[in-house]
Amino acid sequence: MEHFCGPNRSRFWDPDLIGHPESPDLTECFQMSVLSWIPCIYLWLVFPVYFLYLKRNDKGYIMMSLLNRVKTVFGLLLWIVCWTDLFASFHEIQQGNNLPPIFFVTPLVVGMTALLATFLIQYERLRGVQSSGVLFIHWFISVLCAIVPFRSKIILATQEGIADKLRFTTFYLYFALILAELILCCFNERPPLFSTVVIDPNPCPESTAGFLSTMTFWWFTSMAIKGYKKPLEHKDLWSLNEQDSSEVVVPKLLMKWEEEKAKVQSSDRDKDTHAKYSKSPSAAEANHVGGDVEEAEVLLSGQQESRQPSFLRSLLKAFGPYFLIGSAFKLLQDLITFVNPQLLRMLISFIKQKDVPNRWGFSLAFLMFACALLQTLILHQHFQYCFVTGMRLRSAITGAIYRKSLVITNAAKRSSTVGEIVNLMSVDAQRFMDLTTFLNMLWSAPLQIILALYFLWQNLGPSVLAGVAVMILLIPLNAVIAMKTRTYQVEQMRYKDARIKLMNEILNGIKVLKLYAWENSFKEKVLQIRQNELNILRKTAYLGAVSTVAWTSAPFMVALTTFAVYVTVDENNVLDAEKAFVSLSLFNILRFPLNMLPQVISSVVQASVSLKRIQDFLSHDELDPDSVDRKNTASDYAVTVVNGKFTWAKKEPAAIHNINLMVPKGSLLAVVGHVGCGKSSLVSALLGEMEKLEGEISIRGSVAYVPQQAWIQNATLRDNILFGNAYDEQKYRCVLEACALTPDLEVLPGGDQTEIGEKGINLSGGQRQRVSLARALYSEADVYLLDDPLSAVDAHVAKHIFDKVIGPEGALHAKTRILVTHGISFLPQVDNIVVMVEGRVSEMGSYQDLLKQNGAFAEFLRNYAMEDITEEEEATVAMIEEEGDFPDDALSNHTDMVDNEPVVNETRRQFIRQISVISADGENPKKMSVRMRRCSERKHVEPQPEKKQPQVDKLIQAETAETGRVKLKVFWEYARAVGPLLSLFICFLYGCQNAAAIGANIWLSEWTNDALDNRTEHNIHKRVGVYAALGISQGILVMISSFTLALGNIGAARKLHSALLENKFHTPQSFFDTTPIGRIINRFSKDIYVIDEVLPSTILMFLGTLFASISTMIVIISSTPIFAVVIFPLALIYFFVQRFYVATSRQLKRLESVSRSPIYSHFSETITGTSVIRAYRRQDAFVLISDMKVDENQKSYYPGIVSNRWLGVRIEFIGNCIVLFAALFAVISKDSLSPGLVGLSVSYALQVTMSLNWMVRMTSDLESNIVAVERVKEYSETQTEAPWEIEDKKPPPQWPAQGKVEFHDYSVRYREGLDLVLKNLTLTVKGGEKIGIVGRTGAGKSSMTLCLFRLLEAAGGEISIDGVKIAEIGLHDLRSKLTIIPQEPVLFSGTLRMNLDPFETYSDQEVWKALELSHLNKFVSNQPSKLNLECSEGGENLSVGQRQLVCLARALLRKTRILILDEATAAIDLETDDLIQSTIRTQFEDCTVFTIAHRLNTIMDYTRVLVLDKGQIAEFDTPANLIAKKGIFYGMAKDAGLA
Repeated sequence: MEHFCGPNRSRFWDPDLIGHPESPDLTECFQMSVLSWIPCIYLWLVFPVYFLYLKRNDKGYIMMSLLNRVKTVFGLLLWIVCWTDLFASFHEIQQGNNLPPIFFVTPLVVGMTALLATFLIQYERLRGVQSSGVLFIHWFISVLCAIVPFRSKIILATQEGIADKLRFTTFYLYFALILAELILCCFNERPPLFSTVVIDPNPCPESTAGFLSTMTFWWFTSMAIKGYKKPLEHKDLWSLNEQDSSEVVVPKLLMKWEEEKAKVQSSDRDKDTHAKYSKSPSAAEANHVGGDVEEAEVLLSGQQESRQPSFLRSLLKAFGPYFLIGSAFKLLQDLITFVNPQLLRMLISFIKQKDVPNRWGFSLAFLMFACALLQTLILHQHFQYCFVTGMRLRSAITGAIYRKSLVITNAAKRSSTVGEIVNLMSVDAQRFMDLTTFLNMLWSAPLQIILALYFLWQNLGPSVLAGVAVMILLIPLNAVIAMKTRTYQVEQMRYKDARIKLMNEILNGIKVLKLYAWENSFKEKVLQIRQNELNILRKTAYLGAVSTVAWTSAPFMVALTTFAVYVTVDENNVLDAEKAFVSLSLFNILRFPLNMLPQVISSVVQASVSLKRIQDFLSHDELDPDSVDRKNTASDYAVTVVNGKFTWAKKEPAAIHNINLMVPKGSLLAVVGHVGCGKSSLVSALLGEMEKLEGEISIRGSVAYVPQQAWIQNATLRDNILFGNAYDEQKYRCVLEACALTPDLEVLPGGDQTEIGEKGINLSGGQRQRVSLARALYSEADVYLLDDPLSAVDAHVAKHIFDKVIGPEGALHAKTRILVTHGISFLPQVDNIVVMVEGRVSEMGSYQDLLKQNGAFAEFLRNYAMEDITEEEEATVAMIEEEGDFPDDALSNHTDMVDNEPVVNETRRQFIRQISVISADGENPKKMSVRMRRCSERKHVEPQPEKKQPQVDKLIQAETAETGRVKLKVFWEYARAVGPLLSLFICFLYGCQNAAAIGANIWLSEWTNDALDNRTEHNIHKRVGVYAALGISQGILVMISSFTLALGNIGAARKLHSALLENKFHTPQSFFDTTPIGRIINRFSKDIYVIDEVLPSTILMFLGTLFASISTMIVIISSTPIFAVVIFPLALIYFFVQRFYVATSRQLKRLESVSRSPIYSHFSETITGTSVIRAYRRQDAFVLISDMKVDENQKSYYPGIVSNRWLGVRIEFIGNCIVLFAALFAVISKDSLSPGLVGLSVSYALQVTMSLNWMVRMTSDLESNIVAVERVKEYSETQTEAPWEIEDKKPPPQWPAQGKVEFHDYSVRYREGLDLVLKNLTLTVKGGEKIGIVGRTGAGKSSMTLCLFRLLEAAGGEISIDGVKIAEIGLHDLRSKLTIIPQEPVLFSGTLRMNLDPFETYSDQEVWKALELSHLNKFVSNQPSKLNLECSEGGENLSVGQRQLVCLARALLRKTRILILDEATAAIDLETDDLIQSTIRTQFEDCTVFTIAHRLNTIMDYTRVLVLDKGQIAEFDTPANLIAKKGIFYGMAKDAGLA
């Protein structure tokens, strides 16, 4: 060194100079070499990596700005200044002065670095970097390193004068320039040319944020302020960064995935060639040996199938590099974590030495602060990288699954239900997202543990092992608790599912429950399940309390054992403050990774399961896009099939074979045949939906497809018809007219802007089918494939559609049409007919030709007209059972078996009915549509109420998302549910447990002070004993407080749920008509779940962190009272940050959850409609829609992540300030403090950041979760109907004896503010009369019956039965005395006996009698479980006819004087209908019967017929008189062929 620095600067390092009491300093040699070189070394090391990074990431070109010019000029000046030094040195050498090498090396190096920095300034500008972190750090280090010589040079000049004027000047110039560069570096360049920021209406400020702003997340502040001023709305959200959007992320993953697949295929090809060689010899030998061939082949195929393309590898390739940056940050952070305990040791030893100048203490305090600050910034950068990776993963996986679901084969689709596939998207993708945040813990936790143990060993020697042993012993305890909790959770999920399923049924059938007055029986069932659920919750809570104790007492137990062992092992071991508190802070560091590891591992396991599921799904077979040749332009035929043989799945036998078809352009081909002969399969084959085994298909031009089950999107009616095509007013009107939709538009509340619910829930079956047809008609394709579009509509509508659309005169007469049909009446008008039998074409030709041949077709016609009905009923039953084997969502148009749709039989029956009686009512929602409707309600428990659209008078009110702060009233409501005294007691217990903890630590600081006075030997046992006692009492208090808290929470959960349930059973029917079931179910599932499981843990954490923070403050203030001065400003900042954060993040959470459900609902909709989407070639459009929905969701999710980072940085800054002030004040008042107290207060301060951070999180969680209480409360306080029983108004038990019903001037409306449905009815019905009620749809027929049951309350007038005014008695008293057989038979899951008699008021004998009279006894007695036959949800395992008979049996059991029969429409065949009618005639002879008739022949022999029209009585007389009158009734009878 002497040679390098020169003789008079020989010392490189001088401890005396540094320790100098007045002015410590570094040697000149050290200053000139190391301090000058550090920034240079940094920049040259970073340069190659950074250069490559810039080369690869080009963000565009930034124009030269004033800022840029100034920076560059300063850079060049720097270089000039440094080289001035260099040339001066050369000049001196020429003068003959002998200068040491350092005078050349340092200016040279610094000058080169200045040039490099200048180059980077320009290069960054060319690559579009607006603010440079690399240069900022370089200038920052330069300034830091230059501060020491800055001071030394001045001190030297004042003492000895300036010796070297030139270098003195250049140094200060250099200092000024680097300082200027540092300041300029804080400002941003303008955005690059042509960047998206310029065009984007609401760009994310992150893309233009500077380095400092990015590190501290300052750019988010604008949103935090906006969110605080008013609740955020969707329009306030920033656009998604381009690199996070689906259009960038998804293709990236798909590309890697395709590469993986290609790799596997090529390696399989290699294997195949091997296999071929190895197979042949074995085959030759096998002829002699026999039977080896299969084995050889099996082994080989086993090897071949083993390799699936690895999805994990493609994920790593796509997102790994970005994630690794985050991991690098994590590594840095882990290392810095261990600096603070070392600084704490130095601080304590500084306090011990009374003669050291204070500035050492100050510099230690500031070092601690700097260290903590750095740690904060680095940690949050790491989190940001991890979360963004997670977010991209979710986008990419969602996109990949969506795209795959559009191309998988039907066989693959059948292997997993819609629900499962949606789960892949929601649950499994979510798991990956959650995992990314933890993933680094896999290596970071062991690293932290090893480092902590190393430092502990240095501190305490082998005694550490005792503490570690305790930690390791706690791990199995936690594991056991976790296992047990998991089993409880599974069990609890079971009860919860059962409860939700039951609630779903109850709400779906609430009308029936009200009509039968059965509410109490079902309420008991729900409460019983709920009781089981709460019992398990209680067990879980006890376990939770034990694990909380383990978690809070662990650090204490560890410290206790370690210290006890340490002082008892050896007499000479003295526990002083340094050892004790440094060890405590290390134990605290150790606690986190030890607790995290098990969690991380379980979350890795879960993610690997998800990975497997996603990988399997993405590896499914895809449809061959080239199976149908769409390019064929040569032939005159629009559709040709040659030797076609098709199957639904490769492994199944062919579904249709020997198909040869030639369809000339512009002709109409009808496809007919029996149920299940392969008609729909033929259409699917033409669409390319089936696997082609052999043959050729070609289709000329575009295709439009109308499936058998109409597929309707959740969009407006108009969007459903346009289906992505441009809107053309005139064409659109013609289409509506042709499809007979114009009259329907008048009925719908918003015309063609009416929003159609999921699966077309608010349209009837026929309307859905016509919308589907209109979509095809509007698309103006060349070839139309119509799969039985006429079966779901009424006969006259079918005729209209055939004439206007399909037939020879229709809108499509010039197009090629292939029509699958059952309507025999249309066959004479088609060009050609194909007759399918058992999957092949048996005959083909025109109508006349086929009749002449007298083959299968002629037989088909005969059969269709005359087939015996009874057989057919059995067939339906069999079919419905078969259908049960399929997931409901493998919708019938994919499966050949389910092609035996009941709808088809329906049509057959319809045909017979057309011959006998024509239905007098409008459209019949077919049996199948009723059923589909029920499935859809069951499957999508969560409707998406959050839809924006031009407000048409909506039936269903939008759900209000609560905004703004949660009212204190809600917290009070919850405290009241827990019990006010109990709440206070819980807080008291928390206070005690913290007092115990503080006590233990103060005792420890006293104990360590013994070491100073050397009175250690005497009272070791006392010290250890008291310490242990305080610690253990803390543990016990924690346990008690956790228990009481758990009990309080469970009590609250019970109260809130039973209030909700009670209220929902008492709510009037109108509420259920205007509120989607999903919304009510949501209260029972999601919100009750939050109250049961989420809230208690949130409250536990909240109380814990709150008291921990308070106790920290108490400890610091008691040791250094001056600290109280700082607390107020810090608390103020804390409060503001917290309020800003909570307001913003709460609203972001709400926006996020609102925008999440549309992704899944759109996805499940897509899956059910893939064949339609593919037929119209709309895949790309749908992929775009899905991506857009995902991006919309990420738009609110991303600010949510950032808000957490923003908060973290701010709160941890406050925590770091607390550390700083605690240390500073300790230094200031060091003379009066013992080292023990300093250790205590600073080690408490070091923990405080964690508590503060969690406290804000928990406050925020508490506010977002307590909303559940608010929502449950809201629905527990809706308006109720009249009381069920009124004691002093009870009717006599025998009432009604005659069954005389009178209406006096009676009017009724459905809800406040709507028109009257019945206007001023006055009529008297004598006991025992039979009244038929007829009228067009909407005339108010059903409303009349609802009035008798008081499901609708009178708007005027009154009804009396046997002289008792029904408005005055209790609802149950009234309803239990009337009987109704409803139009749609509703059954509940449970035994058949429960469905007939839920209160068990009748004997088995009576039940069997009722079954006998309702013709069910044969069916029931054939069942193995007889009366205990389990009905599935909605009675799905009985045919519709049987369900209707069960309803009849219910009526027979009750046998009241008044019977109301809402006649079933198409859901039921003629035979069952006659059974019901004859039973009613015999069994209810002396009762008053009201029948709402759809088929007039059932009421022709009634006493009187009431004809309603627009809610008023039009005619009321005997049927014979009415026909004679030639009024409305006569017209209806004439239509039905009865007059």
